[in-house]
Amino acid sequence: MHVTVLISCPDVNSADSISKALLEKRLSACTSIIPCVRSRYWWKGELKSADEALLIAKTTANKFPDIEKAAKKLHPYEVPEIIALPIAEGSKNYLEWIGKETR
Repeated sequence: MHVTVLISCPDVNSADSISKALLEKRLSACTSIIPCVRSRYWWKGELKSADEALLIAKTTANKFPDIEKAAKKLHPYEVPEIIALPIAEGSKNYLEWIGKETR
């Protein structure tokens, strides 16, 4: 199964460091960084908001445990968002490419 992994980061530099690690370890075939998203969330009983960068990694589901481990190692947050969403449909060639690049 193919998935996209979303990782919210405090800034583009953090997202770039994690992206580089995932690609070098062949845990992701491709990453995209959206430089500015506004996040609102509950943290330790208080409603917070922050500008963050969103890292999107395209990969396979079996790579998620290693992605989570690598991202947590580099991530500055105490509880980082690292979630995988299934890719329900996609271009056959693109999905094959993801599988090939993450072997």
